[in-house]
Amino acid sequence: MAADSEPESEVFEITDFTTASEWERFISKVEEVLNDWKLIGNSLGKPLEKGIFTSGTWEEKSDEISFADFKFSVTHHYLVQESTDKEGKDELLEDVIPQSMQDLLGMNNDFPPRAHCLVRWYGLREFVVIAPAAHSDAVLSESKCNLLLSSVSIALGNTGCQVPLFVQIHHKWRRMYVGECQGPGVRTDFEMVHLRKVPNQYTHLSGLLDIFKSKIGCPLTPLPPVSIAIRFTYVLQDWQQYFWPQQPPDIDALVGGEVGGLEFGKLPFGACEDPISELHLATTWPHLTEGIIVDNDVYSDLDPIQAPHWSVRVRKAENPQCLLGDFVTEFFKICRRKESTDEILGRSAFEEEGKETADITHALSKLTEPASVPIHKLSVSNMVHTAKKKIRKHRGVEESPLNNDVLNTILLFLFPDAVSEKPLDGTTSTDNNNPPSESEDYNLYNQFKSAPSDSLTYKLALCLCMINFYHGGLKGVAHLWQEFVLEMRFRWENNFLIPGLASGPPDLRCCLLHQKLQMLNCCIERKKARDEGKKTSASDVTNIYPGDAGKAGDQLVPDNLKETDKEKGEVGKSWDSWSDSEEEFFECLSDTEELKGNGQESGKKGGPKEMANLRPEGRLYQHGKLTLLHNGEPLYIPVTQEPAPMTEDLLEEQSEVLAKLGTSAEGAHLRARMQSACLLSDMESFKAANPGCSLEDFVRWYSPRDYIEEEVIDEKGNVVLKGELSARMKIPSNMWVEAWETAKPIPARRQRRLFDDTREAEKVLHYLAIQKPADLARHLLPCVIHAAVLKVKEEESLENISSVKKIIKQIISHSSKVLHFPNPEDKKLEEIIHQITNVEALIARARSLKAKFGTEKCEQEEEKEDLERFVSCLLEQPEVLVTGAGRGHAGRIIHKLFVNAQRAAAMTPPEEELKRMGSPEERRQNSVSDFPPPAGREFILRTTVPRPAPYSKALPQRMYSVLTKEDFRLAGAFSSDTSFF
Repeated sequence: MAADSEPESEVFEITDFTTASEWERFISKVEEVLNDWKLIGNSLGKPLEKGIFTSGTWEEKSDEISFADFKFSVTHHYLVQESTDKEGKDELLEDVIPQSMQDLLGMNNDFPPRAHCLVRWYGLREFVVIAPAAHSDAVLSESKCNLLLSSVSIALGNTGCQVPLFVQIHHKWRRMYVGECQGPGVRTDFEMVHLRKVPNQYTHLSGLLDIFKSKIGCPLTPLPPVSIAIRFTYVLQDWQQYFWPQQPPDIDALVGGEVGGLEFGKLPFGACEDPISELHLATTWPHLTEGIIVDNDVYSDLDPIQAPHWSVRVRKAENPQCLLGDFVTEFFKICRRKESTDEILGRSAFEEEGKETADITHALSKLTEPASVPIHKLSVSNMVHTAKKKIRKHRGVEESPLNNDVLNTILLFLFPDAVSEKPLDGTTSTDNNNPPSESEDYNLYNQFKSAPSDSLTYKLALCLCMINFYHGGLKGVAHLWQEFVLEMRFRWENNFLIPGLASGPPDLRCCLLHQKLQMLNCCIERKKARDEGKKTSASDVTNIYPGDAGKAGDQLVPDNLKETDKEKGEVGKSWDSWSDSEEEFFECLSDTEELKGNGQESGKKGGPKEMANLRPEGRLYQHGKLTLLHNGEPLYIPVTQEPAPMTEDLLEEQSEVLAKLGTSAEGAHLRARMQSACLLSDMESFKAANPGCSLEDFVRWYSPRDYIEEEVIDEKGNVVLKGELSARMKIPSNMWVEAWETAKPIPARRQRRLFDDTREAEKVLHYLAIQKPADLARHLLPCVIHAAVLKVKEEESLENISSVKKIIKQIISHSSKVLHFPNPEDKKLEEIIHQITNVEALIARARSLKAKFGTEKCEQEEEKEDLERFVSCLLEQPEVLVTGAGRGHAGRIIHKLFVNAQRAAAMTPPEEELKRMGSPEERRQNSVSDFPPPAGREFILRTTVPRPAPYSKALPQRMYSVLTKEDFRLAGAFSSDTSFF
């Protein structure tokens, strides 16, 4: 007994079999995902409409699960459909086979042009795929494949999911899937064969039928008939009889001044190679029954001409070289270059300085001699003379990146006024090719922050673009820019306005470079007016200050800008130190003395009566209605200084200076003083023109809304008008009151200039001179994109392609968002250029197809419309049905294309010679078949049979096969009744 009880006292090691293995965990994760996505139970959708697989929306959901350390992604692919009412159908659903099994037999969506491969092979509207998550991973061993398949089978059984579940095996490129679908008492197995070479016995329909029947293994005799759908695809690669219509631009013609393939200021357009590489014709027999047709290794009834359905797709050439896209891309590349103009042209500043010192005596004598250089004729050769002299010192003429002919052609294009004896005024020159200024196209520059399409800046951008592409690349760009800057200096020094720029202050809606050129034009205008003013004052002593010349007539700034621009005055100094600024300069010394006297007297006495004794100066004309409040004298409008024009970078600088003053009372006061330089100037002019005036008089003229008049009854009972300043003018230590007290009666001609045109012009010229080609390209890129969009719009209007219209609208809205901000990201700019290139390729494709299908040659209107519709569908849809198959308009042309290509390949004589050969037999012997061997053959075999026993439920069976030169695939879905097996 003791011996028997001994083992009980030992400690037993208990193995716990309830712990889940990795495999069980994997199965539970699959079940969890299926439950989360609510793929449980049977949900029947509507019968599928024809073509819904292509036109409908496919969506997918993904999740990640792992088997031990191996990660899998689970993806649910499904066609989005409206849900159907389930009321009243619940009792029927128990016995209904799953939706995917019914879809195996659906014929409405055979051979969809664009769909997931499993959709094409099995006709499914919904399925789940489990595939290795990493692209390089693959399930290769058979045991692992079987393990995964059994996991899938268990998960489907446990959850009651009726959606087919596939596992991807082997390498990704092979697209091998095995799967299963389970329903109540039914199961479908999805199996696949993929071979590199087609076995001979399976290259035709009869061999495939044998496989299908043996695979079904149906015990019934005779077997129910098999329904068959067949598609043969023929590829046309040889388009020899149609040359690609695009002509390369004639570069030599540009230099000779002839109108060649390309002119300066016009962008090239089109693809350099045929943008369509192949035409694929699919001939389909959608509903055949076994026994109707013969297709074996000896004979075939499948003649493409007899096929009831023809559909066509075109294969686009990948990234065809497009001229406009290349043009803009090459220009954009300059933005990334770091070199300065001098580095590119191979000259160092030190070397230049050393050589210039020899001529220093000349320079000094030039400064001391007052004689001006007479310029008899303003011509291109004169303009570039100085530049040439400078450049030749450092390099031979042969080395110049641009030859003289090209340079002169460009300069004439940019400066058309150089040809005439006297220069034109600075207004914009109109060009026949440009859209009218009211049109939407013309105003694109507002959205793109570029420049108007008839402006000098826009033309310069196009010229630089062309030079970069055809004439010397980056060196050519640097050379032209150097010439352009020299030309700007020449015009400033000789008072010649720059053509192709709108007059007036810089337009802040345009790019900064355009604003700078407008600023330079303003300076030239002021300088010109001042010089003319000096001449008049020398001959006839009048009261016009230099800069007033244009005041009585056309002003530089429109009146409506008066109020706003007054407040944007240049950064000035405090009012007290205004007149003795170091930068102040006057025409003669006596003026200075007089001014100081005047200023001090008025400062001491200050009252309007004392001021009334002063001599009025700087009157422009008498105001029609107003008189001075104190003495009833007529109110005179003074000659005032124009407010200083500003470019956006100057405005930014000014706002930064003002912001740095802070929020303290002193800072705010100083800011107010700086902002009111223009106001003070106008007050001083007003005081000089109207001795004895008061602040109320000034406000009535300058800001009438701040002078409020009311009708009141005086002591005698008469209704009189009583006026007073507005509330904001009565605020203590008001800026206007303070400025009025500080202002001295000084006419505009003797005030310090608000706008120092000499200094501003030198600043602009310096700014232009230091621009590297990269900076220049960044400034002008919006103009180039603007020009490219206009070009694409112009070309599209000739073709009228609705899809392109939409894309152009998208490009415009995208570009206006990107270009409106300073320094846009390179990536975003590249996107815009890429979109423009895509549109260009689309239009080139349309032209290529129109040429090939001969839409222009059609004599019958109906036929022409049919072909045009067909061509536009080919561009927009993945596959287009040919109306009337081989007998329709398009069908006949396609047939002819194939026939010609076949003859060209076999070097056979054309049709005319064949006709002369006599009898049809002779001709048949000499002729080649109209079509090449099919590049791809697809078969779908379907039937409904009971499996595995004669008394089982009849279930759908399907097999898809595709045969190409290097590929043979069979994808079968075989259903069986599992109720008793």
